[in-house]
Amino acid sequence: MEDTLRIGGRDIPSRLLLGTGKFSSYEVMKRAIEAGDSGLVTVALRRVDASSKTENILDFIPAKCILMTNTSGARNAEEAVRIARLAGAGGAGNWIKIEVIRDQKYLLPDNLETLKATETLAKEGFIVLPYMSPDLSMARRMQDAGAAAVMPLGAPIGSNRGLKTRELVGIMVREIKVPVIVDAGLGSPSQACECMEMGCAAVLVNTAVAVAEDPVRMAAAFKEAVIAGRLAYLAGVPQERSEASASSPLTGFLHDEKHNSQ
Repeated sequence: MEDTLRIGGRDIPSRLLLGTGKFSSYEVMKRAIEAGDSGLVTVALRRVDASSKTENILDFIPAKCILMTNTSGARNAEEAVRIARLAGAGGAGNWIKIEVIRDQKYLLPDNLETLKATETLAKEGFIVLPYMSPDLSMARRMQDAGAAAVMPLGAPIGSNRGLKTRELVGIMVREIKVPVIVDAGLGSPSQACECMEMGCAAVLVNTAVAVAEDPVRMAAAFKEAVIAGRLAYLAGVPQERSEASASSPLTGFLHDEKHNSQ
């Protein structure tokens, strides 16, 4: 049976989405995107300059990739909407990751301002993917407002701590109809696999790949982990048990052999 991730009316060929920040060079970034086989990448608007006569990040993003501008730097809904409109007018397309952060210590998203931006931009025809703190009620509101997917954090941005919000994300996976994509905090392929095993539609990774000793190889590792986790989810991961359960009978065999030899 075909298993394709579909967002905003588009088929996304890979469930590993990649961010483009923190790489040592655009060339390394490009090779990592190719190794991860990512079909959707995010980029901050301030890093996009189509008129630049020097290196331009857009020249290093594979043509097959959907470009999703994020509203990094926005502190409220108004600023996020302005950034999205600038991206659209500048030729960066209509895919937008809404990122509204006013907390400068933990960099946690402001769900209320994110919801406001989602409502406005979805009405204007943008494909909106809001980055949010995992909260079922807010996720439902964002879904109803027209979000094409919701992107709860696994842990604070760049922390590499993994899926610390597992229980809340799990509730969203079970209750939200649009794709649930874990964004932020994943630090290793095994953590990405964990997200996929529990039914998340995809993961978005940046720091763990970009700052690795070998970003290209790490992107390939994340790709395989995401595939393995998705296959496990589709196969049906067995539930944990509090008691042991033998895979083969533990009684009767030796007794029967002794009895037959007499």
